[in-house]
Amino acid sequence: MRELKVYNSLTRSKEVFQPITPGHVGLYVCGPTVSGESHLGHARPYITFDVIYRYLTHLGYKVRYVRNITDAGHFEEEGREAEDKISKKAVLEKLEPMELVQKYTNLFHWAMQQFNTLPPSIEPTATGHIVEQIGMIEKIIEAGFAYVVNGSVYFDVKKYASSHDYGKLSGRVIDDLLETTRELEGQEEKRNKADFALWKNAAPEHIMRWQSPWGIGFPGWHIECSAMATKYLGAQFDIHGGGMDLLFPHHESEIAQSTICNHKPPVRYWIHNNMITINGRKMGKSYNNQIKLTEMFSGTHPLLEKAYHPMVIRFFILQTHYRSTLDFSNEALIAAEKGLKRLWEAYESLMKLPVNESHATAGDPEIDSKVVKLIGEMDEFMSDDFSTARVMANMFELVPIINSLRDKIIPLSAFSKASLELLQKEFRLYIEDILGLQSFSEADNEKLQGVMQLLIDIRKEAKARKDFLTSDKIRNQLARLGIMLKDEKGGETSWSVESV
Repeated sequence: MRELKVYNSLTRSKEVFQPITPGHVGLYVCGPTVSGESHLGHARPYITFDVIYRYLTHLGYKVRYVRNITDAGHFEEEGREAEDKISKKAVLEKLEPMELVQKYTNLFHWAMQQFNTLPPSIEPTATGHIVEQIGMIEKIIEAGFAYVVNGSVYFDVKKYASSHDYGKLSGRVIDDLLETTRELEGQEEKRNKADFALWKNAAPEHIMRWQSPWGIGFPGWHIECSAMATKYLGAQFDIHGGGMDLLFPHHESEIAQSTICNHKPPVRYWIHNNMITINGRKMGKSYNNQIKLTEMFSGTHPLLEKAYHPMVIRFFILQTHYRSTLDFSNEALIAAEKGLKRLWEAYESLMKLPVNESHATAGDPEIDSKVVKLIGEMDEFMSDDFSTARVMANMFELVPIINSLRDKIIPLSAFSKASLELLQKEFRLYIEDILGLQSFSEADNEKLQGVMQLLIDIRKEAKARKDFLTSDKIRNQLARLGIMLKDEKGGETSWSVESV
């Protein structure tokens, strides 16, 4: 099996990847909090780890890819008042919490399909693992690293740091944390400001709540991932992934609580993708530049000049190394669109070349060896910390050669049959299987199916609210476009395109 080097955030260095069990990889990636629509910031980690998943599989590993759904609220205490996003949004949208969760889980899955990401091996939910979370908390209390106050349970960070290297992953210093962590409303019951919640006592108005040994409450955010990762990947597994924004406090907290509970560090290799900026600015609600994925696909956000194809977005993300900052702009996306079109046209031309007409030996050994070298380097680059950017650079070096073959500027006889077959095989392998790109026509069809299902769901929700104005508007405007909706007896809605 080819040697693979990965950048380990824990050691801040590239390391040769050696799985715990030879031939097998346990991979955990923090999934979305389904309290609202997925946005552009979600696209990068899930596309990045989709490619990592694909490449590990290509290398011959049997990969168990676990990506969770956070559907039990998203308890936060870093830099803001603690809140349960799902309960809060459910009230605003006048939905049951699990109804809201299902709505945005479906929308997330739909968006991932548009990007052609492979589904994970297991997709556990936080609400489906409350028992496991309570079990872990009990073990941490028993070990003396957590304490109970007023029905809430907190992890004792100061005590943990006295015997463990707390802050190693994020580079945070415990003394600084104790001094600088913000005092937040309702957190005075903690022994130290840096302590984090394992379980929170639920106020009477808190919608999502469960019985526990400490009273009715709900889990802290960090314990959810530790419990699910432990259950499906064991006390220690190979790779934990996510965005750099999760380094602290989420992943640092995961390490602490899992180490105490399972008596060993939970993860061998931590892999983090860098952030996305938009026109050079950090993306966030406060900057009013958070773009929902539906807005990217439809071009309806004020910062966008047009709609962008899911494959263009995927291609654009993979043009930059996952550890580098990625800046989105209309200009950059338009350039990516042109680049992808050029690459795909060359690929289609390559696959049509009559390789059988070529000779056993190369008529032009120099150009033949150049092509073989460029192809061989693609494996080297991917095995050097998943460098998709360098792989693509080589593919674009091959594009003018392919186009010259198509236009008969370079004769087929310049290459050996073996080299041409290798070029076709590796180009297809990388562009489709590893990079996960699709032809525009395939993706367009899938996108239409997805958009129609989205509109049908919105119309159904409007009818349920007796908002017949919106319901009729969707049906009538689609009819003007030649798309007819038909409400079936079982409550389902079908659609068809009328011939003009």
